[in-house]
Amino acid sequence: MTQITGISSLFDTSAVLNKSKITTDNNEAFSSIFQSALDMLNETNELQKQAEEAEINYALGYTDSTHDLALAQQKANIAIQYTVAVRDKILEAYKEIMNIQM
Repeated sequence: MTQITGISSLFDTSAVLNKSKITTDNNEAFSSIFQSALDMLNETNELQKQAEEAEINYALGYTDSTHDLALAQQKANIAIQYTVAVRDKILEAYKEIMNIQM
């Protein structure tokens, strides 16, 4: 009986250790996803600023390249569309998780 109890307590300890590892992995995964989202937002913001700067330079006559202006605006537009699509998917996943009954 002592050996069975010893094995049982060993099993329980390994389960706790594995649960701790899973929790740590989940925290690292969330942290990684969150950092990616922040990086995406920062990049979108930077592209918006560049497009705004290109518009101002064109309006003030510092440049006459409509190609550069259109390129900067298109990059910013695509970045915003992508960011909104990711946000929508995150909200959809959040709502789905909230609807799960435990």
